[in-house]
Amino acid sequence: MLCDASLTLTQAIAPATLSRRPYMMRLAEMTWPAVAALPKSTPILIPVAALEQHGHHMPLFTDSLLLGEVVRRLEESHGMRALFAPLTWLGNSEHHLDFAGTLSASPRVYLDLLGDVASNFLHHGFTRILFLNGHGGNDVPGRQAVFELRQRFRQRQDLLLLFATYWLIPSKPREWPANFAQQQMGHACEWETSMMLRIQPHLVASNFRDVAPVPFGNPFEPAARGWVTQDRSKPGHIGQPGLASAEKGEVLLATFAADAAALLDRVLAWDGVSWDG
Repeated sequence: MLCDASLTLTQAIAPATLSRRPYMMRLAEMTWPAVAALPKSTPILIPVAALEQHGHHMPLFTDSLLLGEVVRRLEESHGMRALFAPLTWLGNSEHHLDFAGTLSASPRVYLDLLGDVASNFLHHGFTRILFLNGHGGNDVPGRQAVFELRQRFRQRQDLLLLFATYWLIPSKPREWPANFAQQQMGHACEWETSMMLRIQPHLVASNFRDVAPVPFGNPFEPAARGWVTQDRSKPGHIGQPGLASAEKGEVLLATFAADAAALLDRVLAWDGVSWDG
């Protein structure tokens, strides 16, 4: 009887639950005929992040978890207007390899990985590809990947190949609330710690407020300096994690998700030939 009652309850609840769930075009959940039937101008969103050290107070999967939340919010607004690929958690994290637990694809391997993933979608006929990035170390190889990909398909005039890091999308400086100490992304910092406190507070060490700040410094800017993390930070973080809060985290996540949505709107509105977007 208990078994029968349980089945009856499940059958009664399941249809209502499913009907309330918004439909999302998630590649991992679709059949190949469903993907093949999509308009080839459908934007392909490919999230890329990392698994690497985040100091003494934050989990290794921080970048992937935070990007996953940005993408989740983006799915709520654009879930039926873009095809969302699964998050690629392996990133270019060579500069963090001195810290245990960090996993990395070397720069050339990572660059080729991104190029191959995008090429697969081009092979299937899609023409608009947006890599949405959640790890600073992916930014240089990611930009190079879409640049090289465009050279490979240089005879095509219908391709839009983009790589964007979610906290760098706006074209002008943001105006953060007065209680924000940092004006830029660090590492396991006020920003990242705040966002993690908002979405997964149990993964942040309880003594995070006691973590001493590590300044950003000026590494011969505007020149680009080669570096590994231990050049800048012995504990692994950069910034002021002790000032983090869940309230700040919501401000950051809402802002970054809105920025990503605005960029995706531009991809959707592209006329298919113009340089401007």
